[in-house]
Amino acid sequence: MPVRFAYLGPEGTFTEAALRTIPAAEQGERTPARSVPEALEAVRSGAADAALVPLENSVGGAVPVTLDELITGSPLMITREVLLPVEFVLGARTAAPLAAIRSIAAHPQASAQCRHWLQANVPDAVVVDVLSNAAAAISAATGEYDAAICAPIGVGRNGLTVLAEKIADRAEAVTRFALLTRPGPPAAPTGDDVTSLAVSIRHDQVGALLAVLTELAVRGINLSRIESRPTGEQLGTYVFFLDCTGHVAEPRLGEALQGLRRICAEVRFLGSYPKHRLQPEAPVAAPPGLSDDDFADSAAWLERLRSGS
Repeated sequence: MPVRFAYLGPEGTFTEAALRTIPAAEQGERTPARSVPEALEAVRSGAADAALVPLENSVGGAVPVTLDELITGSPLMITREVLLPVEFVLGARTAAPLAAIRSIAAHPQASAQCRHWLQANVPDAVVVDVLSNAAAAISAATGEYDAAICAPIGVGRNGLTVLAEKIADRAEAVTRFALLTRPGPPAAPTGDDVTSLAVSIRHDQVGALLAVLTELAVRGINLSRIESRPTGEQLGTYVFFLDCTGHVAEPRLGEALQGLRRICAEVRFLGSYPKHRLQPEAPVAAPPGLSDDDFADSAAWLERLRSGS
């Protein structure tokens, strides 16, 4: 069980809020890092047991620096995912009418996600870019700016007064975080798991990506996410990040991984871990004839043929 956790800092950000939903991290040692590479390097070097970093946002998409870090350097493994609803608030040092607000500190991504609310409610305020949601809260607390767009965790930490809650233009926005450790045996299957992979295809082979998807489809494995990133080696070469329903210990997914190993230039296993659901939801069922029971039955049938029984 990890006891030393690194995370994308500084303190008072959504990443810290997500980390503190993990009981072991709430009770353990939490160290903010200045960047995603720094947080992951703490794990690789042994300075931390695990690191929590943002993986994707439902509005802004994937976090490129995290994906790039997962395919460079020594391997790391995702052991847990955390989904956190993104709720922005407008905070200030003291209560004030919105009409009196003339300057607002905000991280560029935060102000982008609150753009319509800002135009409708504080059209005359100047929005000033800062390095993080935590920095925005601090600058409002010191009086450098009249108000700040920040995470709810930054309000109490900096003694701010909330002027407006849930100001994001999309109330359903969610950020997905990944908890990464050094490689080790994955936790046992739960029946509702995700397996993440990074695969490099042979770019000079016709239908290479179709072959990858076929290895999954013919085994009834649901592909919940696919994302491409350039390798940086030459134009036109990419790594594909895949999230698949299932666990590496399950026969269907195990067979698919063997197939990918045969046809891909490289396959990096990024982990099998429990699916985090904000609302109760049944896992996607395999099509008829492609369930785990069907695979077990067909394997037993083949064994009977081979043994002559």
